[in-house]
Amino acid sequence: MIELLHSISSYLHDVFIIKFDGWVILGFVAQAFFTMRFVVQWIASERARQSVIPIAFWFFSIGGGVLLLVYALYRRDPVFIAGQGLGLIVYVRNLYFILLNGKQASQP
Repeated sequence: MIELLHSISSYLHDVFIIKFDGWVILGFVAQAFFTMRFVVQWIASERARQSVIPIAFWFFSIGGGVLLLVYALYRRDPVFIAGQGLGLIVYVRNLYFILLNGKQASQP
């Protein structure tokens, strides 16, 4: 009985305790970058009183996407890798169009 309780206790400890190594910290930093894109978009839209996507949105998207892709590669998670990898193509392409044209296209 004591051995069973010890096994359950050890399992719960392993499941619910996060070991904060460098990779976990990178994951949280990456997620913070990715979250900031929504914050800057929200603030810009509130100021303009309409939906706006500022250029900072795309820079945060790329920064967070790259860091999350590195983290996903380390974790060897094919779903996460595909999602971040494909998303980066969209973010870079949008930023390319903005820089090529010198401005963002107006909304229809």
